Amino acid sequence: MRSTRGLDVRPTSDRLRETLFNVLTAGNPQALEGSVWVDLFAGTGAVGIEALSRGASMVYFVEQSQRAAGVIRENLKSLKVTAGIEVVREEVSQAIPHLARRGLRANFLFLDPPYRLENEYRGTLESLARSELAKDGLIIAEHERRFDPGESFGNLQRERILQQGDAALSFYRRLLTQSAG
Repeated sequence: MRSTRGLDVRPTSDRLRETLFNVLTAGNPQALEGSVWVDLFAGTGAVGIEALSRGASMVYFVEQSQRAAGVIRENLKSLKVTAGIEVVREEVSQAIPHLARRGLRANFLFLDPPYRLENEYRGTLESLARSELAKDGLIIAEHERRFDPGESFGNLQRERILQQGDAALSFYRRLLTQSAG
């Protein structure tokens, strides 16, 4: 899989990616069949491509960098992946409402901004907490082990944190709201 030079694109390690998908399919190998993914700060597209290989029916790769978006397209082309994909070349802050306006509801949303951009975690998680895009989906944030993106954002609550090496994965879901009488 191709990548770009520099610190801003740091593909999720093979080991962490394998751990993520093992957790998501634990007890149900078909858990990802037909799922819809949004890979935010997609970089090389490695996580979204892995989701496709495990049965996802659609992956939206959100990447603002023209160069990185080109790498995603090259990686998809080299793997002969032509269906069930869309590369969205926008800033994440614009892509979330844009995809929601299109009526998209994702089962899984993965975010992995460059580690040095710690403020992107808060902004993205707050935006997802308000968005219909993530209404019933599981949100997974990859981050440095030493950095905690936060427990809750509006009605979005962390339900699990998994640490591996210098990296960690935080899993978030929306809390169900009770309707009055």
